[in-house]
Amino acid sequence: MSEGVPNVFEDVELAAVRSALLEWYREDHRSFPWRETTDPYEILVSEVMSQQTQLGRVVEAWEDFLDRWPTTEDLAAAERAEVVAFWSDHSLGYNNRAKYLHEAAEQIETDYDGSFPDSPEELSELMGVGPYTANAVASFAFNNGDAVVDTNVKRVLYRAFGCPDDAAAFEQAANELMPAGESRDWNNAIMELGGVACGQTPACDEQSCPWREYCDAYHSGDFTAPDVPEQPDFEGSRRQFRGRIVNTLGEHDELGLDELGPRIRVDYQPDGNYGREWLRDILTDLAEDELLELDGEGDETVARLRR
Repeated sequence: MSEGVPNVFEDVELAAVRSALLEWYREDHRSFPWRETTDPYEILVSEVMSQQTQLGRVVEAWEDFLDRWPTTEDLAAAERAEVVAFWSDHSLGYNNRAKYLHEAAEQIETDYDGSFPDSPEELSELMGVGPYTANAVASFAFNNGDAVVDTNVKRVLYRAFGCPDDAAAFEQAANELMPAGESRDWNNAIMELGGVACGQTPACDEQSCPWREYCDAYHSGDFTAPDVPEQPDFEGSRRQFRGRIVNTLGEHDELGLDELGPRIRVDYQPDGNYGREWLRDILTDLAEDELLELDGEGDETVARLRR
């Protein structure tokens, strides 16, 4: 146990808690296609797509993506612009994720001879794969991960066992609670619990939460939890306009600010709130992400997709 981090399971029968959750999950859970595979590539695609994108939008995009590029070899051989355009067409958020996924496929093919590494440490070496995603792929593809700690898991641990709202405490509690050799089902199960029974508005009885008899919040009626910001709406967001810019530039060789602006926003006015300054700021971000190139300065700026 880490120094200074309290033991939140001091009076908890861990075997019973673990068994109850796994039985609940295995009896019934939401059906997502990536839960029916152990292919690390398919799981990586689902994890990258799910970052800041609602799962309801991910299913169709995931299936379409794998139809088009079914293996890392296929993805690595694709033109990056095609992958980025797909990302935008399916409203999957920041396009740099598509770029990183493409680069990760190239790494798999060139550095790993087409075979995925199976540990969180090695998976973290892939482009754009952070500790959370690496651990998720190790868990769901290889049953070889640590406990996943996302916002759903934090909420569950805070409510059920009084875990302090502290990163080290959440990490320790999640790993102590997870049974050895069960990272695939366990991580799916505890995230499912937070997603359907222990959301920001809890549905303990409606979803037959398996931890009701152990849960501090259920017995006290106090369902406060760490402040977890809700995912921002996609409509009208900066992500949406980034996608529109990439799509529009995909149809034209290059466009100046005042040619591009009206094509992505009907209320574009060169000197207005949504004018050249606003547009140039988004274009600069996209250029820094190596998704497009900018020529010229000031009002003479011209944008084109990076090839």
